[in-house]
Amino acid sequence: MNDFDEATLQRIQKLGVSHIWFTGIIRHASQTDYSAYGIPKQHSAVVKGKAGSPYAITDYYDVAPDLAVNVERRMDEFKALVKRVHQCGMKVIIDFVPNHVARQYLSVAKPNGVVDLGAEDDKNLHFSANNNFYYCWGKPFEPSFSLADSAGNIYHEQPAKATGNDRFDNHPGINDWYETVKLNYGIDYCDAGGRSEHFSPVPNTWKKMVDILLFWAETGVDGFRCDMVEMVPTAFWKYATAILKDNYPQTIVIGEVYDPSQYRTYVQSGFDYLYDKVGMYDCLKSVVRQECNASAITYQWQSLDDIGQHMLYFLENHDEQRIASSFFCGDAQRAIPALIVSALLQGNPMLIYAGQEFGEPGMDNEGFSGVDGRTTIFDYWTVGTIYRGYFHRDQLSVNENDIYAQYQHILRIAKGERAVGEGLFFDLMYVNPLSHKFNPTKHFAFLRKWQDELLLVVVNFSGDTDNVQVNIPGHAFDYLQLPEGRFAAIDLLTGETTIERVQRDGCFPMTLNPYSGRIYKLKTKMKDDELLPCLHNKDEFPPAHTAEHLLNQVMVRMFDCDRSTNAHVERKKSKISYILDRKPSRQDEKEIEQRMNELIEEDLPVTYELVDRYDLPEGIDLSRVPDDYSNMVRIVRIGDFDTCPCIGKHVRSTAQIGKFVMLGTNWDEETRTFRVRFKLV
Repeated sequence: MNDFDEATLQRIQKLGVSHIWFTGIIRHASQTDYSAYGIPKQHSAVVKGKAGSPYAITDYYDVAPDLAVNVERRMDEFKALVKRVHQCGMKVIIDFVPNHVARQYLSVAKPNGVVDLGAEDDKNLHFSANNNFYYCWGKPFEPSFSLADSAGNIYHEQPAKATGNDRFDNHPGINDWYETVKLNYGIDYCDAGGRSEHFSPVPNTWKKMVDILLFWAETGVDGFRCDMVEMVPTAFWKYATAILKDNYPQTIVIGEVYDPSQYRTYVQSGFDYLYDKVGMYDCLKSVVRQECNASAITYQWQSLDDIGQHMLYFLENHDEQRIASSFFCGDAQRAIPALIVSALLQGNPMLIYAGQEFGEPGMDNEGFSGVDGRTTIFDYWTVGTIYRGYFHRDQLSVNENDIYAQYQHILRIAKGERAVGEGLFFDLMYVNPLSHKFNPTKHFAFLRKWQDELLLVVVNFSGDTDNVQVNIPGHAFDYLQLPEGRFAAIDLLTGETTIERVQRDGCFPMTLNPYSGRIYKLKTKMKDDELLPCLHNKDEFPPAHTAEHLLNQVMVRMFDCDRSTNAHVERKKSKISYILDRKPSRQDEKEIEQRMNELIEEDLPVTYELVDRYDLPEGIDLSRVPDDYSNMVRIVRIGDFDTCPCIGKHVRSTAQIGKFVMLGTNWDEETRTFRVRFKLV
């Protein structure tokens, strides 16, 4: 937990993240012996992997000791982590596992007055509404595999408890959730009628589990990702979420649900968001793998349109295969169009699974789970991309840096553009059938609108470079209250600008690169038949040109000077001149180089916007812009560090610049000119 220091959390926040879901916080069964700290040792025969499953809870009131530096102060470390996350402007989600616990569940950290799960059960009954577990009365636990550990010690359980995946006999198989036991919420699964509910009076398990939710909410947790909620009755969720939100109104509750026919029931039961796995995830995966048409995305959002704001989109999580694995599509770039769709389609949230933003392949043979395209949750293992991305960023490959920059760019657009967070949505697929201008098997297009800001989003799920024309129907103009006219548009992904006539049933032309997309932003109040941005055809080297922006701002801040007066920025080496009040010292020169590389390491995003030259953001200087420059000005921002008008080419984020190396300097005393020579490695 302490590895999530302020710098790491700020990096996550800069990716565009609002909440962090920390998995495995609550203590679960593992094969590591922490008995010296008063933690009961677990029998290895009923633990999956060395590290164990984080969904086989052994103490609902404790923190996993593996995650602590000081095991005895593990809860304090967790509370400190929550505080740091909040200080960095984000919120904390943790798992709540309601359906099952580890076979050797025993709380040693429960508050005074709390009675442990199962402590007062009548083990002579298969079912009782007062019991916390189900029992195979008179029968020992006898699974289809050995219960001996490496020393020959046998695990004993008498009577056997029902297994977590609804196995109510005493002999689960190796593919069952044999390491867990099912919690009893007042449903008799094996009575004469097959299943009966006993919810009045309120079952004991309900009260115990609500107390657990309230305990963690009191630590400062902002929400819960609830595991396998379909295996717990909806009556409990309605009861529990009402009490939780009555005490902690801002708490969000996320449900892992796989049956779309029950989605609305769970929303009505108090869930803020539900996994959209059997729906949008399955659809997008199939589109990425070219197993179905991109137009199928329309059906997925339409089928849940009334509860769309409650759906949680994702392309990876701990249960699913990594995008870059050979089990999915083998290349993280191929899913960038799906990322754009997931992040921008509607106003609902989306989940990024750690490592996804670097293109983690998940093809390691970690141990218990083997090579399955997933990142293990059962073993002690280092995930290479995460380790490099957060501890040795200089070791990330060019491809890993590029994937990260694209994720950061897209997620920051999703978080920062009000048309995404608050705006209207219009699907364009019904007016763009298969033609030489558009191919709905691989192209997908939609609009987002907020006040006078319009986003036209078009993606290409294929490896082809395609010239397309996207039709915008009259109905979109009526629904979104769009004016017709000629508008300047900027692609928020690349900074490229264009002028297009936007009219009813007209077409918007563009070129789509392979496995990518366009996010054109138009401000519909800015229209003028003479709007032509000042474009040029210089073959610029984007890393060096972006470094020029950084160096200009570094010099302005260090020497209170103007931006460069003369610059020759090239691929091999560059030269830039400044007018200064004094000659910089050797220490100054070292500080320039150090500050430049610190900014590069911060991985600041490069973003763009078009603004009216007579309504510029504060601090923008147009004195060096030609008088015949258009009324529309392209503003380039590098994080919060530098903002200036520019029409050049840039990298997506500063980490793509490379290392800044000063080759030398010259000082002209007569003209007070300081010339910097540098290269990028």
